[in-house]
Amino acid sequence: MREEQQKKNIRTVGVMMALTLLGKVLGLVRDMLLGHTFATGMAANAFLTASRIPRNFFDAIFASAISASFIPVFNEYLEKRGRDEAFQLSSAFITVMTLLTATLSALGMFFAAPITALLADGFDPATAALCTELLRILFPLMLFTGLAFSLVGILQSLGEFNIPALLSAASNAVIIIYYLLFVERFGIYGLAAAFLLGWAVQVLIQLPALRRFGYRYRFSLRHEGLRKIMLLAGPVLVSTWIQPLNLTVATRYASHITGGASALEYANTLYTIVAGVFVLSIANVIFPEMSRFAAHADDAAMGESISGTLNAMLFLLTPMAAGLAVLSRGVVRLLYEWGAWDAASTDLTAGALTFLSLGMLGYGVQIILSRAFYAEQKGKMPLVAGAVSVVANVVLCQFLMPPLGLRGLAIASAVSLMLPALVLLIAAAKRYRGVVSGAALLDFVKMLLASAAMGAAVWFAQEPLASRLGDGLAARVLAVAVPTLVGVVVYCMLAVLLRISTVAQIKALLRRRKTS
Repeated sequence: MREEQQKKNIRTVGVMMALTLLGKVLGLVRDMLLGHTFATGMAANAFLTASRIPRNFFDAIFASAISASFIPVFNEYLEKRGRDEAFQLSSAFITVMTLLTATLSALGMFFAAPITALLADGFDPATAALCTELLRILFPLMLFTGLAFSLVGILQSLGEFNIPALLSAASNAVIIIYYLLFVERFGIYGLAAAFLLGWAVQVLIQLPALRRFGYRYRFSLRHEGLRKIMLLAGPVLVSTWIQPLNLTVATRYASHITGGASALEYANTLYTIVAGVFVLSIANVIFPEMSRFAAHADDAAMGESISGTLNAMLFLLTPMAAGLAVLSRGVVRLLYEWGAWDAASTDLTAGALTFLSLGMLGYGVQIILSRAFYAEQKGKMPLVAGAVSVVANVVLCQFLMPPLGLRGLAIASAVSLMLPALVLLIAAAKRYRGVVSGAALLDFVKMLLASAAMGAAVWFAQEPLASRLGDGLAARVLAVAVPTLVGVVVYCMLAVLLRISTVAQIKALLRRRKTS
């Protein structure tokens, strides 16, 4: 039974990765069009900062209440009290969430100017004024994000993962259509409106799937489960401030660097495409399963799930991080250096991307282990890990930015992802047997060695191509594709030679699929 569930999870993760990748690719196209049109100039800096602020506010205040509090309690009601009771809880939660996000959106629009002054104090007066105007348009993102995330939690708990995975593709398609047809007429202000429309679409396309499950929303402000969600959200709330607070701090420092705020955002987008497609696909599938293990107090299954997930994830993330660090300039040049984008913008963005990629492993480990603790409705360790991360990020930004500029902010971000991952890993090893073992550590050392050798091979393959190829599209594609292919071959060969256990597991899975 457990093996059948693993096969089902693998298939689900595969489909989700494909759909998530589609969304990320369209998001990349969206950002490429932004870069081609506005580069790292005033409009791009103002827009990217204004679009980031309401999302950071939402992540800091409400994301935890949905992902780490609502979903586990909803799954508990689903398992123990049935679908009707769980749906009543979700209706009450959505009502409260909608009222709160609508109120905070209105306050954010009213106080847009002081918020801009606080969080982007390095902007010149013209950029600050534009950022304020765009912020007034974009703050309702909180409302649509809250609704979309809540509905995603319900669908994933009911076993529907494909529709939620399509949301990003749908919203990005709306924005791409705006670039292709309307940007010359309505400019940066119309782009802000298109972002709002894209998030509204994320809400609307989930409604038919919910109806198929028999879900009907009923206005309600009371349910006994709400109290449990709110109590659980307390410590979890602070622990999930880690990413939005760190991004807010980094953006504030980056606003003092010419083009820094937009360059950091572009680099972060590329970084999350590479890391997020795989990590979030796994996390979204495994979290409802972890919640069910927690509801039945099945510690053995929980430990096995965490161990297997971390091992498979690190097997892929480790070479991804090494490859992205080496190929950062070629990737940025291929994707962005067209139109208004120049070589200076490429250097600025690539420098940030190189060091951001070093935090990829910490990002993945922290996401998975946080979900494990949230599934058990225990937010203490993620809270401690988040506090460590935020303090480290602020201190490192303060000390590294003056000598290293945007690269210093990227290093601070990478370290602030690795530290909470280490804190959570130590706590998980004490809580669950087998999460950290001698065999797992040996495997990880082998992955690091193979990735280091792969990175060197990619570097040596990249250098002659960069100097001999021209500057056309085909030349830029080859300058990235050929070293990438070399890296994949080298890593796979070394993984086999070093006998990394994941390779044996993949072979066994393939054999089972052939015989089944």
